[in-house]
Amino acid sequence: MRKAYKLEELDCANCAAKMECDINKLDGVNDARISFMTQKLVIDTEPDRLDSILDQAQKICSKYEPDCVIVR
Repeated sequence: MRKAYKLEELDCANCAAKMECDINKLDGVNDARISFMTQKLVIDTEPDRLDSILDQAQKICSKYEPDCVIVR
């Protein structure tokens, strides 16, 4: 299942690349892409694990940019 989410307060392209790398390492993530230009996260995962993975992804985003929020 592939879904796209808006990212608010994403201010650094380098941080976005680090976030993408870490999110792709999460168990259950088939593919994750962050576009700094469009401020979006596109994630491909199993539907039953989506909420758990988004919670983990939010923690990763906050680690690099404390104000960054995944809008669900």
